[in-house]
Amino acid sequence: MPNRYEGKAPLVTVFDLHVHTSRGSSDSNLTPEQLAERAIEIGLDGVCLTEHGGGWDRREIERTFPSELTVIGGIEAATDAGHVLVYGMQSYVNGMHSAAGVRKAVDRAGGVMVSAHPFRNLFNPRPNIANLLYPDPCARPESPRRASEHSVFGAVDEMETANGGNTPEENEFAAAVARELGLRGTGGSDAHSLHGLGRCVTVFDGDVRSEADLIEALRNRAFAPAERPALKVSAPLSTHSQDVCADDD
Repeated sequence: MPNRYEGKAPLVTVFDLHVHTSRGSSDSNLTPEQLAERAIEIGLDGVCLTEHGGGWDRREIERTFPSELTVIGGIEAATDAGHVLVYGMQSYVNGMHSAAGVRKAVDRAGGVMVSAHPFRNLFNPRPNIANLLYPDPCARPESPRRASEHSVFGAVDEMETANGGNTPEENEFAAAVARELGLRGTGGSDAHSLHGLGRCVTVFDGDVRSEADLIEALRNRAFAPAERPALKVSAPLSTHSQDVCADDD
């Protein structure tokens, strides 16, 4: 199948930066084949396999996925400061049980780390369901400014502000905290099945076709989170990027 760009760089590139497959995450029933078919069907340019167990390498990705879909391996690490998405690493190393340990590993690898769904369950009143950053409900921050003081945000490069598994209130609060911190915010579906794949995405200003491109774009802050199907951009890109997103169905 021909490359969708036919040798021309697109104005924007749409990525789901947070996806789990049955190959690398025990709680997912989304097969790689299902992921590829649906991602192409709904018009995604790329996906990141942020597996709980890691395990994807570049050659395996090339053997498994069609060339017209950019697929990049990554990790979702469970730390003492919530879950962290790691781009630029495909496997765990010692010390990644803490946010500080992940930071050291990511720096050595030349990657990027993003706080994943940091405020999931923050407003949930049900017992036995706690937010990972604030497990004590009595310590829940009363404002985005107070939440922005959490230590995890001093360790990460970015934070996820559009997560397909979150409530609108949780995502809105995350976006407000990102504004306090001067962060762009990323988007990803957190899909573990076909349901919801691509619901939240990250729109990159320009061409992203490799892990190196992705890391460079994240470091250069050339992106914005968005929600599908309308691709409502949650933060400004350049003028042409906003126009493309607004016209997408």
